[in-house]
Amino acid sequence: MKLAVVGLGLIGGSFARALRAAGQVSSIRGYDADERQRRLAVDLGVVDAAPGSTAEAVADADLVVLAVPVLRTAEAMAAVLPALKAGAVVTDVGSTKQSVLADVQAVCGALPPWFVAGHPIAGTEKSGVAASNAELFRNKRLILSPHAAQDAGALALVRGLWESVGARVVEMDASRHDAIFAATSHLPHVLAYAFVDMLSRLGDAEEIFANAGGGFRDFTRIASSSPRMWHDIVRANRESVAGLLEQQIAELSELLGLIRDEQWPALQARFERARNAREQHLAHIE
Repeated sequence: MKLAVVGLGLIGGSFARALRAAGQVSSIRGYDADERQRRLAVDLGVVDAAPGSTAEAVADADLVVLAVPVLRTAEAMAAVLPALKAGAVVTDVGSTKQSVLADVQAVCGALPPWFVAGHPIAGTEKSGVAASNAELFRNKRLILSPHAAQDAGALALVRGLWESVGARVVEMDASRHDAIFAATSHLPHVLAYAFVDMLSRLGDAEEIFANAGGGFRDFTRIASSSPRMWHDIVRANRESVAGLLEQQIAELSELLGLIRDEQWPALQARFERARNAREQHLAHIE
């Protein structure tokens, strides 16, 4: 199988590495708007070639993976479409699914049967092809969101490739996907960015950061993620994120009231409820 990856970052690069290691591909071509990433991808052996255009990269490919920021899905699909050979399958790795499907439909005129919407629940706070890792997806969940026009063969192909690199594949409606990941991924990134930004603007920020311990690092690790990528994700899933953020603000206001009113038993009860909920569901957290 000939693979083409559009977007040579952490996820696109890792999927290319993983498929090569699994013996699933005979050749890999890649494209990235950043020439440095293209050169590095070739130097690291992530791809066999990284030509200077999307059309060159995807020509003759049996599978094309769109690994671009979600707000660039339409642009990437528009570049891929004219060069796509008959029978090729296109999939994506975006963190939102409704916006991706809408963009693909807008470019193609209708949702093509050969497009498979996917989202690997894996990653790190690092970015770029240099951070790619063939083992990134092993034992991680991979969401596929089939659409009404979905070709069963295309879906089975993509499912099989993800399973070959160790991912645990599940299917989920696009709207349900976006609601769930607004809660478990998108909102947490917003909160981490907001918290670190608040502390950085305090007058004694330097001393605060100098004395930060493990709890601070654990809570704020994801604030080191790509701001551009997360801007795009939040923008693409803004309704779900905004609704949850409003609810979180209300919850924080209640906690503030408990502290101001010195309602310590009630505050402790909130903490215990949260801990118990996390412990109960910890086995399901990927």
